[in-house]
Amino acid sequence: MSGAQDEKDRVAEFTAFRKRMNERILAEPSQVVRRFFALDTQTYQAGALDVKTKELLGLVASLVLRCDDCISYHVAQCKEAGVSRDEMFETFSVGLVVGGSIVIPHLRRAVDFLDRLEQGEADPAPAHDHG
Repeated sequence: MSGAQDEKDRVAEFTAFRKRMNERILAEPSQVVRRFFALDTQTYQAGALDVKTKELLGLVASLVLRCDDCISYHVAQCKEAGVSRDEMFETFSVGLVVGGSIVIPHLRRAVDFLDRLEQGEADPAPAHDHG
């Protein structure tokens, strides 16, 4: 199996795991968890700020917090919202400046994921239910 196929399989496996576990978690009677998931979904809906802007903000926060799963998620959501490659790289720059050099390894993975999305090798993220 090629390295690209391995990575595509990893992305598909992660997406399936994420979906399955989110469903599993939401099946529990915890109102706190359900409300948090609902709040997350509502936060990224259009309001005074449009969806594109909110996803770019989520991407910067994810870069600064160095969460690769969240970074990939927001890269995919940004693409879905119509963010251009130039806009993506300006956003990466903000995350890098705010977060410092420790963000660089996460930036590498973000750019790799963006490249694969643009080449059709990675599955885009499903509807918003963070993490």
